[in-house]
Amino acid sequence: MKDLIAKLKSKEFKCVAKSYARAVLASAVTMGVALAADMAPQYAILIGSLAAPAVKWADKAEKEFGRK
Repeated sequence: MKDLIAKLKSKEFKCVAKSYARAVLASAVTMGVALAADMAPQYAILIGSLAAPAVKWADKAEKEFGRK
């Protein structure tokens, strides 16, 4: 049990969980835009594909966008 708790607190697990959450968010945005706006699927996919990088950019802890 202690090993499981230690793994859940690890930095690697937190990074994986954040990445998964961003993917779920991008999927939800894509589906929401497609259903709410009743637009063509290719436009909803384009908007949804921009959602995950935008969320990652907004996260101050991410280092990939040149943050210190």
